[in-house]
Amino acid sequence: MDEARLAQFIESEIEPNVAQWERDRHVPMEIFRKAGQAGLCGLMLPIEDGGYNLSLQELVSVFEKLAYSDMGFAFALVPHNNLANAIARQATPAVKSRYLPQLLSGDVIGAFLLTEPEVGSDASRITTTAELNGDRWFLNGEKSWVTNSNRADLLRVYAQTEPGSGAKGIAAFLVDADQVGVTRTPPYDMLGAHATGAGGFVFTQVELQQEQLLSPAGVAYPAAMNAIGLARVLVAALCAGILQRALDDSVTRLIQRHAFGQRLADKQGLRWMLADVATDLNAARGLTEIAARSIDGDESDSIIHTAHAKKFAARAATRGIEQCMQIFGADGLLQRHPLARHLAGAKMAHYLDGSTEVQNLLISKALLD
Repeated sequence: MDEARLAQFIESEIEPNVAQWERDRHVPMEIFRKAGQAGLCGLMLPIEDGGYNLSLQELVSVFEKLAYSDMGFAFALVPHNNLANAIARQATPAVKSRYLPQLLSGDVIGAFLLTEPEVGSDASRITTTAELNGDRWFLNGEKSWVTNSNRADLLRVYAQTEPGSGAKGIAAFLVDADQVGVTRTPPYDMLGAHATGAGGFVFTQVELQQEQLLSPAGVAYPAAMNAIGLARVLVAALCAGILQRALDDSVTRLIQRHAFGQRLADKQGLRWMLADVATDLNAARGLTEIAARSIDGDESDSIIHTAHAKKFAARAATRGIEQCMQIFGADGLLQRHPLARHLAGAKMAHYLDGSTEVQNLLISKALLD
């Protein structure tokens, strides 16, 4: 990854515009094309397909830098890169040639559709179905909490092909968002982080050809869990990014601000408050590095490392940003400061790709069962 191009993209495209994106609750498509030009749409692709083939440890560094300016937009690039990588490594040559160049350029935006209104963390219970009739599949169901829902062109949809078979019957299909029978529901009105473009889709007798089957039953569900594991590590990296930004802004505030005849930076209580934030930040980074290394090394206990990292980083970011807002006083609530936007991102991190409670289930199972 070209660090100079990354820094230039953040400085020229994200930093000056992100506050307006949040107010408008919309990110212009041109930004994704510019992200493609900066190489941010092919981070995981093999080099021969035009990507960078980055390890998860390298991805952590990239996404932390992106989140420093905005977590919502940074997270929007996660499922897009995941889908591009899946197509590069799993799809037929015809499907690759049709979609990969446009995904790489940012002209087509990808999305990951697993969660449903009545099924969250227990993904094996999804009720969206794909029924084979002759040589065609027919897709029916509803998906929720889809990142990039308001702009996605290409959807990776998980559906049950053998009702009653649980995870074993789940397959993944590539669906064009403009196909007949696909309905895009309005984006969610959330606390913040609207650059994620979160919303949903409804599928009504959507006709799919055989080539649109990306991952067959028996393969799709484990692949989805692997994608979620990777995303959990990147969520932890995003939390480190927004917490670093809050800490940097707070340090500047303490140095520049005076009250009661002295600098705020000379008040021990405030100094120690930021010291605690810095310790949590370093701990979050350490757990994230361990988790990334475990996935890169295909370690058997990587799921536990990812649970620790995501759980701790989300809590550290929420707690730390709240403390930093106290340093700003009422000014921390103003739109000209990014703290409120970052706090919304930290709160969202508790639910992205598995809630904190799910991480506790995984950790406690490893301890006790």
